[in-house]
Amino acid sequence: MKIMTKFAAISTMMGTMALAQPAFAQLEAYQDYNINEATSIVTTVKVDSNMIDYYLEGLRSTWAPSNDLAIGLGQMEGYSIFVSALPNSGAFNVVLVTNFKSTADLAPSKARNDAFMEKWGKEQQKLSRKTSKGYPDIRTITGSYMMNEVTFVKEEE
Repeated sequence: MKIMTKFAAISTMMGTMALAQPAFAQLEAYQDYNINEATSIVTTVKVDSNMIDYYLEGLRSTWAPSNDLAIGLGQMEGYSIFVSALPNSGAFNVVLVTNFKSTADLAPSKARNDAFMEKWGKEQQKLSRKTSKGYPDIRTITGSYMMNEVTFVKEEE
């Protein structure tokens, strides 16, 4: 009886280990799927649930206009703000997304910075600093991710 119990335990353990082995990836980048050059920066933020409107007000007066300016200068493609319908649930409740033509557009550039700052102006810079000073009291940035869209190559029929 002891031998049967040991055999059953060993068989169960071996079966579990066999199922736990990682699958071998069979897809290859640029053969089975393409990675888009366009790049998005996705930032997840946990805002105190009673302060989301205040945070959006700040984004509306600083973050959105700076992104609109960058789009106008051709430095950025677009941006989005997403707010959770369940603000007390999960690690974040606001998602900020900025979209660029390519990862190269994120590289430091004195020329792009100078062009932006010339149009942004000192008054807007002061307003942005004043507005964002209160952010640490109402929100925590929980993550920032550089993402590229993946599209599958259609199989020929």
